[in-house]
Amino acid sequence: MLNYIEPVFRPPSEARSLILQVTNGCSWNNCTFCEMYTAPQKKFSVKTAEQITQELQQVAASGVPVRRVFLADGDAMAMSFRRLKDVLLLIRQYLPDVQRVSSYCLPRNLKNKSVDELAELEKLGLKLMYVGCESGDDLVLGKVSKGESYQSSLVALKKIKQAGIKSSVMILNGLGGQLYSEQHAINSALLMNEIQPEYLSTLVVSFPGGVERFEEGFGGDFQPLQQLDLFKEMDMLLSTLTLEKTVFRSDHASNYLVLKGTLSRDKERLLAQVRTAIHNPDQIHLRQEWQRGL
Repeated sequence: MLNYIEPVFRPPSEARSLILQVTNGCSWNNCTFCEMYTAPQKKFSVKTAEQITQELQQVAASGVPVRRVFLADGDAMAMSFRRLKDVLLLIRQYLPDVQRVSSYCLPRNLKNKSVDELAELEKLGLKLMYVGCESGDDLVLGKVSKGESYQSSLVALKKIKQAGIKSSVMILNGLGGQLYSEQHAINSALLMNEIQPEYLSTLVVSFPGGVERFEEGFGGDFQPLQQLDLFKEMDMLLSTLTLEKTVFRSDHASNYLVLKGTLSRDKERLLAQVRTAIHNPDQIHLRQEWQRGL
């Protein structure tokens, strides 16, 4: 049994991966829409090389084959290049059959890592980064205390691409509320057009612990999007996207409408689905409230 500090989160696509918790919590942890690491025991910290070695030895001794490893928690890339390199070398030493290592990534945590350093990490197995851009609109990013901007996200994503690492970008549907929905959708699409990520997914912003903390950043002018509004925002996003070969997924449990395809090949089909949900919702399958979640 690995020594996890709960709760532990991972992307849906890492369901069959070994979750190796090399950090605990999130080094930023100020985003008003995120409650993942707010518990007292989730204060950010980095595990020692000795702790990581011991856990990898346990996994190796179990004899369970491991092909993929996800570096948890929300902020493994906050580690220095040297420490990340050491972790990847340890994985290679104890789990030689691993084919892919992945991690969440905050754009700010690549500021002090060069393209050459990231390329070296890629050669050691780091093949995919999940980047929570959330929005490409600077005003919205400021209101939710993301601590990032269109430009900072773009710079980080370019570094990832130049290093030969794939990126999976997340955008939050509904993040700007009623007032900023259009600029949120359009500027998010423009950011994606500029970087052309390998993967793009959308989730619907949710507030299981209450919306009060989030509303403070909007100064009282936040009005959440209703189901129809979310579909209209998705229409704007998809209409503005000019992607060449990006796998698109809007199938997270928070979404009312499941969308899957490759952009731009499937753009018209996806838009047709969204517009059916807008104009003829009884003709398309939508998740009920009880079916949705985080």
